[in-house]
Amino acid sequence: MTRTYQAELRQLVAEVIRMGGLAEAQVVDAIDAVVRRDVPLAQALIVRDLRLDSLQSEVERRALDLIATHQPGHADLRRAISTLKLAMNLERCGDLARNIAKRSLVLSAGEPIMPLTGAIERMGRLVSSRLREVLDAYAAGDVEPALDVWRRDGEVDEHYESLFRELLSLMTNHPGSVAAGAHLLFIAKNLERIGDHATNIAEILHFQMTGEELTGARPKVSLPDIEVEGSSP
Repeated sequence: MTRTYQAELRQLVAEVIRMGGLAEAQVVDAIDAVVRRDVPLAQALIVRDLRLDSLQSEVERRALDLIATHQPGHADLRRAISTLKLAMNLERCGDLARNIAKRSLVLSAGEPIMPLTGAIERMGRLVSSRLREVLDAYAAGDVEPALDVWRRDGEVDEHYESLFRELLSLMTNHPGSVAAGAHLLFIAKNLERIGDHATNIAEILHFQMTGEELTGARPKVSLPDIEVEGSSP
C-alpha cells in the first residue's frame, strides 16, 4: 500500500478512537445524570449526541472513499471495513446513552428510588468499563483484552436480570413506583444493550486482527426482554 493510503488509514483509525472517547464519555455522563439527578448534564448530553452522529457519517464516507480509491488487500481491507462497523456500534452506544439521559430527565422530577438507583449505577459502571477496555484494546492493537471482554459478557446480563427482578418486585408491591420503575427498567435495558455493543466491538477487533471469526456462542444468560428504542445488538 502507498504511503498516502497508510496515512489516510491511520487518520481514519484516529477518528474511530475519537468517536470511542466521545461514546464512552456519553455513557459515563448518562449514568451520572441518573444517579445525581443532574438535569443540565442530561440536557447537554442529548445535544452532544449530534456530534457523534456526525462523526459516524464522516467515518463511513471516508472509509468507503478509501476502499474505492486504493482497493486494499485482505488485511488492509479488514482494517478499513472494521472502522465502518466500529463507528456504527459506537454511534449506537451514543444513542443508547442519549435515551438514558432522556429518561433521567423524567426521573429527576419525581422521588428517587435510592436502592435501585444504586443498582443502576453499579451496572452502568460495569458496562462503561467494558466499553473502555475494548476501546483501549483497539487503540493498542491488542486483541487479548478484547477477548477478555467477550468472555465476560454474561456478567452484564446477570446484572440486568437481577435488576429486572428487583424492579418487577418493587412495582408489584408498590404501585406508586410503577412509573419510575418502568423508566429504570428501560435504562437497565439500554445499559445491557451497550454491553452487547462492547462485545460486538470485541468480535470486530478479533476478526480485524486475526482474519478469523470468533467461534462458539457468546457466554450469556437467559434474559427477559423489553423493546428498547434506537438500538439493535
